[in-house]
Amino acid sequence: MSTAKKMLFIVDEEVRKKLEDLVPHGQRSRIVNEAIRKELLLLKRKKITKELMEISSHTRPASAKEIVAELRKERRR
Repeated sequence: MSTAKKMLFIVDEEVRKKLEDLVPHGQRSRIVNEAIRKELLLLKRKKITKELMEISSHTRPASAKEIVAELRKERRR
């Protein structure tokens, strides 16, 4: 049983032409899926980076000595 679902998208004429010119008919869904997957991963990373930057703006920087001490403490657990 396939977990794939059909979806309706509107794409620019230029994108459609390039897709038809460059990608064989039987491989288009795979190519589009991979492109969407990559773009979603990029969006997720940007969101997480933004959240981390927001968190880091409310905390003080730790010195290398403090980081090493915390790592050693965690490893002993």
